[in-house]
Amino acid sequence: MADEDLTDMIQTSAEVQEASALPCARVAHTDPKRPRTAEQEPLPDAVAAQPFEAKSPAQWAYERLILYIKNFETQLDNDHEVAMGFAGGDAGVLRIEGIGYFDPDIVTFYGRDEDDARTQLIQHVSQLSVMLRALPKSPEVEEPRRIGFQLAAELEK
Repeated sequence: MADEDLTDMIQTSAEVQEASALPCARVAHTDPKRPRTAEQEPLPDAVAAQPFEAKSPAQWAYERLILYIKNFETQLDNDHEVAMGFAGGDAGVLRIEGIGYFDPDIVTFYGRDEDDARTQLIQHVSQLSVMLRALPKSPEVEEPRRIGFQLAAELEK
């Protein structure tokens, strides 16, 4: 190894600490004009303030799910809202009205199904699999609900 290669590998303790506090995220797409994804956006200050190693799996999953939902909503028109399809089985979809977590390992989704029945999904983080879907907004509602933006605002508190 050349000497200049070694200097590139040396990090100060501050650089090591900073690198350990920043999560790794990456995405690849076939369309270079695709809108930016959650992995490409900087973490909100309040989320980045706490090192991810200090977060429970539930808290860390909760925070990132909110960022994914918010990003998904930025790509919707005014006639659609975000909903969640269930992976596996034929349980249908849940129009997301809330999301929560219970340390150390539970994430919960609150909402309504296609029949407008109150619905709640309680999921262990090791089984987490979420499919976001765009559904037409309710005709009686003038503006679509943007739950991702509301939840992201809660993260900043």
